[in-house]
Amino acid sequence: MATPFQIQAERPRHRILSIVTCAIALSSLAIFAGCRVSRSGSDHEKSQILYQAVGGDPRTFNPILVTDGTSGALTGDLFESLLRVNPLTTLPEPGLAEKWDIAPDYKSITFHLRHDVKWFDGQPFTAHDVLFTFDVIYDPKVANSLRPILTIDHKRITAEAPDDYTVVMHLPKPFAPLLYSLGVQVIPAHILEPVWKAGNFNHTWGIDTPPAQLIGDGAYKMTHYAQSQVVNYERNENYWMKDEHGGQLPRLHGENVTIVQDQNAEYLRYLSGQIDVYNPRPEEVFPLEKKRDNKELDISVKKIGIDTGSLFFSFNRNPRHFVKDGVTNPKLAWFTDLKFLQAMAHMIDKKSIIDLVYHGLAEPAVADISPEDKIFANPNLKDYDYDPKLAADMLESAGYHLVKPGVRTDPKGNRLEFDLATNSGNPERNQMCTIFKQDIESLGIKVNYRPLEFTTLIDKLDSSFDWDCVLMGFGGVIEPNDGANFYRSSGNLHIWNPNQPTPATPWEAEIDTLLDQGASEMDITKRPQYYWRIQQILHDQLPILETVRQQRYASWKNSLLNYQPTVWGPTPASSYKPEWIEFKAD
Repeated sequence: MATPFQIQAERPRHRILSIVTCAIALSSLAIFAGCRVSRSGSDHEKSQILYQAVGGDPRTFNPILVTDGTSGALTGDLFESLLRVNPLTTLPEPGLAEKWDIAPDYKSITFHLRHDVKWFDGQPFTAHDVLFTFDVIYDPKVANSLRPILTIDHKRITAEAPDDYTVVMHLPKPFAPLLYSLGVQVIPAHILEPVWKAGNFNHTWGIDTPPAQLIGDGAYKMTHYAQSQVVNYERNENYWMKDEHGGQLPRLHGENVTIVQDQNAEYLRYLSGQIDVYNPRPEEVFPLEKKRDNKELDISVKKIGIDTGSLFFSFNRNPRHFVKDGVTNPKLAWFTDLKFLQAMAHMIDKKSIIDLVYHGLAEPAVADISPEDKIFANPNLKDYDYDPKLAADMLESAGYHLVKPGVRTDPKGNRLEFDLATNSGNPERNQMCTIFKQDIESLGIKVNYRPLEFTTLIDKLDSSFDWDCVLMGFGGVIEPNDGANFYRSSGNLHIWNPNQPTPATPWEAEIDTLLDQGASEMDITKRPQYYWRIQQILHDQLPILETVRQQRYASWKNSLLNYQPTVWGPTPASSYKPEWIEFKAD
């Protein structure tokens, strides 16, 4: 099983945009009535079908093209990777490769593949599938988030297959993140190679593809997808993994994933037993604990840690959007002015966000990497204090003058005004944007806040670049280099100015160099210094303005056995040994 990407722990993955399931406040009665279904409370246990929910529709079923969490969640169970990462130890473990040998010079690695893996159509999984997958990733005509992570010193990893079950990879130089970066879902060459050679890969396995045509090798097969409704899966009866007694895995017979864009509705589904697992919002934690303690619900509620991802405001610095026909929109000058950005950072009221939005169950975020990453998180950064007077003084000194009450202009007399967006239907992010808007407008800056449907927002971020300021989240990664598609100036998720042919600024060039240096350092005690410096640069240059990190909880029915969620694996798909999950027998 794979995770919806907040973090790909069980299937280590690249950093991708996260969407938190969300809600518009509706009448509980109306929601409950609309969600009621006719089946007995023990139906899940008897059928061994796990019922879950996600907050939106996928954008693709092609694992190479995934950039958003929902697509990653819904395709993750279909495909396997060479390696997995244990979410308890955060160490790599065997996947499609049952073992591997690293050369003494660290410049080559030999993978010994399993002989008993078959694709859903019965064809054997072989080394050719691995070679093909890497050819697609490195194809410049295939836009993907994996290429920056697997590029070493501006070069690709080359690979050869001495036989059908051996893959030898050659590296330009030693590459410390290798075992984490190779958590790439392998795709079937016999199905997709002709499509790729014909130049149609980018249009293959979209959400209109019949599920039967999605040929994977994972624990489950997709059997049905109805847009904005449901995704169904059945167990792969030929899955390679067995339990300690030689029994078939996964133990569950299938999965049902309901698409619920309103988390109030999702919460009521959980309370009524219609879904089996749930990640509660802060305001739901105490009520669930009370229902557990009072025996109203036979559930577990567990704090699993601080969010491993990053939730931030960012201002668009992309000249491809702001420079048209030789005319530069004045917003580009504001959004690249460090004094302006510092003033904005001092206007993020993190205490109010924690108290009002997260009911105290959050903490200020200072660095891009979560403190849950005990090795690579920089503990030495000083936060930008909430200080409206200081922010106003900084703007005045930089030439942004308050010309009359409620109106501030730039040095050229242009009124300060910008658009603010986040994904619609998310109450926490909506409240955060409302607080930020009110505080910014107290400085005389007009803010046009408009939440957008998630796929529309993502299209603006990675296609049209038509945005000013956004509140957005990224999933966390254990290995910092797995965020190279975000950190590197050429990365497709270098959100404020993506896909740069050459670094636009000296500090972005320095980050590129630090990524190369950090990945080349094989001594784990020396590697953190490079990533600490990257976090310091991001903190100083403010391409992203950190907000807060939520305390994460997981809840599930006690009839669900062997479910062990962790901060690096907070869902059934990403938990420890997900194939062992099953319902208690009657």
